[in-house]
Amino acid sequence: MENNLYIFNTLSRKKEQFVPIHENKVGMYVCGPTVYSDVHLGNCRTFISFDIIYRYLIYLGYKVRYVRNITDAGHLEGDRDEGEDKFAKKAKLEQLEPMEIVQKYTIGFHEILSIFNTIPPSIEPTATGHISEQIEMVKSILESGFAYEIDGTVYFNVEKYSKNLPYGILTNRKLEDLLEGTRELDGQDEKKGRLDFALWIKAKPETLMQWPSPWGWGFPGWHIECSVMSTKYLGKTFDIHGGGMDLQATHHTNEIAQSQACNHTTPVKYWMHTNMLTVNGVRMSKSAGNGFLPKELFSGSHPLLERGYSPMTVRFFMAQSHYRSTLDFSNEALQASEKGFSRLMEGYKRLQKLTASAVSTIQTAGLRLKCEEAMNDDFNTPIAISHLFDALKAINLVYDGKETISVADLDELKIVFKTFIEDILGLKSENTTSTGNESYKKAIDLLLNMRLEAKQNKDWATSDKIRNELTALGFEIKDTKDGFEWKL
Repeated sequence: MENNLYIFNTLSRKKEQFVPIHENKVGMYVCGPTVYSDVHLGNCRTFISFDIIYRYLIYLGYKVRYVRNITDAGHLEGDRDEGEDKFAKKAKLEQLEPMEIVQKYTIGFHEILSIFNTIPPSIEPTATGHISEQIEMVKSILESGFAYEIDGTVYFNVEKYSKNLPYGILTNRKLEDLLEGTRELDGQDEKKGRLDFALWIKAKPETLMQWPSPWGWGFPGWHIECSVMSTKYLGKTFDIHGGGMDLQATHHTNEIAQSQACNHTTPVKYWMHTNMLTVNGVRMSKSAGNGFLPKELFSGSHPLLERGYSPMTVRFFMAQSHYRSTLDFSNEALQASEKGFSRLMEGYKRLQKLTASAVSTIQTAGLRLKCEEAMNDDFNTPIAISHLFDALKAINLVYDGKETISVADLDELKIVFKTFIEDILGLKSENTTSTGNESYKKAIDLLLNMRLEAKQNKDWATSDKIRNELTALGFEIKDTKDGFEWKL
């Protein structure tokens, strides 16, 4: 399959034409959540970005195997090789078993992604479901000479690996530079090198989640699971590996080293990373007090939010920024996106109501090609969206009877809008079936029908008062030949 898709490859630090390993097929692995707490917005940004990427690859005609893991074991506090297990710590706090914590937050994760209208991955493997495979990979790395065991814990030997292959290739950093940024080993530390990391960790007697291994009872290190599951389901070398940029320096760097040491080949052709989130220009984090959760964003319950914003508004807001750009949350930006999303969906609704003429007096040709060119340029959703907004001008002119459109042009316009709004960007009309929303709409319709009645009775004072009051509240009102239209 020939295409003009270019992807920015973190490995080469440049855009490269996408050529899959197997013709017409794409293998894509994205690091999933560690399910010990509610999924945060940074995760959601990554998963929504890769949902759009997944959708576009399918649009191009590829058969995509999309693998996104669930980390349900082996993740210690601070992402280190020592410290308390995140699942055990949360289980103590909530007085539950660790696997109850896993179940609770896995369900919550799926609920949030469903609300955001993401397509489930092809395969969603778990760390605990692949313990035996992780043990086998650790054994292979030991046999290759790139790991060592000390008292039941197995460590990856970074300095020995670096004599053969570049350890910091993903971040373009030399071993000496990486060593400068780490603390010296103290007498208590059993590792041979400062950059060495655990492949398998010896369990303490009180550890709840532990498994038997050739090195005694223990559990896998955090990094090994992704190397194992990507290899198992996508092969020793696959097309795309994605995740947040915070995983690049350690987790993904360690994945490359593990996979190379075990499989003796480059594991991934194209590495893709989403950028971080900020709030009013400050990096979003729990410690900064600005790390609101998706449900807080929907409800407006966080102190930094003036009000709540709907899931589709948030998805649209994310799509308005390129996945490699910093995404800054502010009430002003969210409200601007809310208006933009409303205008796009209103135009989409108007498009469905248009009637065709014998000829077109407007130019609609080339919209599909422009949107494809934008998406082919490293999935540039903001540019694709801008082309859709440009087309709205033509739709509104036809809707208002100022221009005409042919049957062929109208059919193509409907297909392109449906394809890019629904199928690729994953946007849909907001749910307005709740009693509150329906009552609210009926109340506005009632007021505007009273205004129509006042106009028919030439009661201009009442007519103007209703319109002016609603306009002052932020409503946009338009008189039409059939009556009226309004939106907030």
